[in-house]
Amino acid sequence: MAMRASQQSGKTTSAPGVPGAQRQMAAMTQVGSAMDMSGGMSMDMSDVDGKVIVNDAGEKLAMFNKFSGWPELKEAMMSGRIKAAYLLAPMVMDLADHGVPVKIVALGHRSGAVIMTRVDSKARNLGDLRGKRIAIPSRFAVDNIYVHRLMKKYGLTDADVTLVEMPPPDMPAALYASAVDAYATGEPFGAMAQRQGFARILHMTRNDWPEYICCVLAVRQELIDRDRPTVQRLVDNVLAAGQWLESGSDHRHMAADLAARKEFFNQDSTLIRYVMDNPKDRVTYGDLRLVKSEFDQLMELAYEDKILTRRVPYKKYVDDSFVRNYSPITIKLAK
Repeated sequence: MAMRASQQSGKTTSAPGVPGAQRQMAAMTQVGSAMDMSGGMSMDMSDVDGKVIVNDAGEKLAMFNKFSGWPELKEAMMSGRIKAAYLLAPMVMDLADHGVPVKIVALGHRSGAVIMTRVDSKARNLGDLRGKRIAIPSRFAVDNIYVHRLMKKYGLTDADVTLVEMPPPDMPAALYASAVDAYATGEPFGAMAQRQGFARILHMTRNDWPEYICCVLAVRQELIDRDRPTVQRLVDNVLAAGQWLESGSDHRHMAADLAARKEFFNQDSTLIRYVMDNPKDRVTYGDLRLVKSEFDQLMELAYEDKILTRRVPYKKYVDDSFVRNYSPITIKLAK
């Protein structure tokens, strides 16, 4: 089900009724104060929703919860029901600006967004999509900012295209059915259509916007204040996992197979491997630092595109102390 933007930018409309799976998102609810992940975690992932994670000593670390969309995840973060989650960077900026005590403590990845069009399209770049319909995941998605950035480059205004909010899993089918002329999304929903042979890449962030950032690890302030060591261990594991991913194709393939499992993203593992390999820097994880100039640029673009109602200072939504105090750890996979 698509949603209509509450604050429109250009001609934003509801998506047509294209069937598709709902996107699964994972958040973490902190349930214990001793998150010692340095020795590796052990958990039965056969039913991850509501699963309590324990360390090797049997101590409770956290609980995973699945959410079917950004609005539900956002509400859970606002209410404090969850303490940490991967959210869209502009969404965290907006939450912090409206008084929700939340801070970005690490990145989730770099690059990884594509703009897809049909193989028979004559478009050579976004400038050729004047008068066309382009699907975006959400007005808060950096994919939306990416589209607007390219619109400015190629001389398009909001009146020249129709932006349609649509869940990423529905986008390939919508393109196939000619319900939209192009779509902007994170992987693997670009690669999915590409591998099926009816879509091609029009733009990739790796080429157009090398410093592109989208999903970020956000933590509520009360957890930071109450238990900094827990948050530090979480960030240490996230950064170490990113470096582990980039240390070899075998690690990227292992991660792809794990992420593809039914209890997580329920995807074909060969599809995730394709994303990891074609090309190798289609999505990267090795540099998850928080760079103020990059966030300042992203915030300014979000403000210009009317995603944010006002400029938000970096320190209001970012706590980079955990990244600065990063201590490398060894990543172990539970058997």
